[in-house]
Amino acid sequence: MPARSDRETRRRPTGIRSPRTGSASLLGLAVTVSLAACSAAPAATPSSSATASASARPTASAAPILAPQLQPEKDAAANLAYFDSVATAVVTADENAGGRAFVDALGASGFDRAQMEVTFDETNIDLAADSIQFSVRFNGECLIGQNGPATGGYHSAVTAILASGTCLVGATRQIDW
Repeated sequence: MPARSDRETRRRPTGIRSPRTGSASLLGLAVTVSLAACSAAPAATPSSSATASASARPTASAAPILAPQLQPEKDAAANLAYFDSVATAVVTADENAGGRAFVDALGASGFDRAQMEVTFDETNIDLAADSIQFSVRFNGECLIGQNGPATGGYHSAVTAILASGTCLVGATRQIDW
């Protein structure tokens, strides 16, 4: 048996084998050590990565989240989420939408147009209103929405009907379209 050099007799790390000789590869060891050293956070193993991404995906057994729907038999508070979803869709389409857009969208979504009120889009001197309000009288209460730059965007509330039988204070425009 030929004598081995010091280099060959040194103990080589196990686990990483050279494809040519079957012996440990220093380059492979260096790559492994480098990769492990670069990991500041706990290393993600393939099984933990797969588990994390699999759990982030909805499963067939997960119940779908349903969009709010009009519930005519319930009170205004129970319908506020639906009212908001309709009004928010209008604002998403046009953040400067006028009162007619809200009235039309609410009417198309099942709210009774005869129970609606809306303020004017313009002031008495033909300037754009700082905000507009719109409402629906609903089962003895008011669903009220407000949108405009003066109010920081869209807001809503459920309130009692005023003594006047209306939801909005002050002059409102006739819904005649």
